[in-house]
Amino acid sequence: MTAVVYGVLYLCAAVFLIACVARAVMYAKAPIHLRWELYPVPHEEAARVQHGGSYFEQLDWWKHPSSFNLVGELSFMVPEMLFLKALHEFNRKLWYRSFLFHFGLYLLIGTVGLVVLAAVLTLAAPAAMAGGLGLALHWMYLISGVAGSVLAFAGAVALLVRRLTDPDLANYTTPGDLFNLCFFLAAFAFMAAGYLLRGPQAPGVVRLTVAWLTFDTRLSLPGLWCAGIILCALLAAYIPLTHMSHFIAKYFTYHSVRWDDAATANNPKIAAKLAEYLTYRPTWSAPHVTADGKRSWADVATTNPWEGGKK
Repeated sequence: MTAVVYGVLYLCAAVFLIACVARAVMYAKAPIHLRWELYPVPHEEAARVQHGGSYFEQLDWWKHPSSFNLVGELSFMVPEMLFLKALHEFNRKLWYRSFLFHFGLYLLIGTVGLVVLAAVLTLAAPAAMAGGLGLALHWMYLISGVAGSVLAFAGAVALLVRRLTDPDLANYTTPGDLFNLCFFLAAFAFMAAGYLLRGPQAPGVVRLTVAWLTFDTRLSLPGLWCAGIILCALLAAYIPLTHMSHFIAKYFTYHSVRWDDAATANNPKIAAKLAEYLTYRPTWSAPHVTADGKRSWADVATTNPWEGGKK
């Protein structure tokens, strides 16, 4: 059974990584999106961000070298990623539930990182792990693991309850949404129960990770804990295959849509892409656009919709 658990962990880790890379490549290769043209863009110079301006304000802006304000961009990205800042501002009712869930997941991801670090150090520097370093890591991953599990479980329950009871979400709730939340709850419940009820003779998480890294099948694992580990591994592999991969899409939404202000002037790479896009034959349902799949995008874009598609 231990070898089966190891095999599932290796396979699910590979699926997760490959799926994440495939998603990122797919988004990166997508056509240039129509820009939002909403300013300020955080990576502009701080003085322009304060009044909502852009580099287009400069006289002969195309003659000046472009600048990039990494600090300004990070000052926006970090609060958004960690604390869901936009959701807090525009949908406070949902934020209370969603923040619990997501921040709990962040803590659990950090816990996995700490456990893997402890396992690697146990293999590489066992003497150091036998002292204060090992004790510090133990309390760090124990606290983050317990806090993350409680927050993520509570957040998933709260989100599930709202999905089931809020009429405003009825049109936006699919069986898949309910299944995803139930999958999280089941994985967390089995993992927590298996860990807490594993018995005094069962290995801890660091010992288990060391055995997994070295493929030591002599380790004996309780059945309930095996079920929890397998469910969590399957969940990790499942996430990037669904719309829950928004943690990847969000990067491109901001950087390739909201914040993409790269100048097209004197940029042959962008010019070549735009020339290709103008040959596409779009199909839109809006009749005034007259995009029937036969006319090119260049033809559609240069047609006056008020004339019914006739030039």
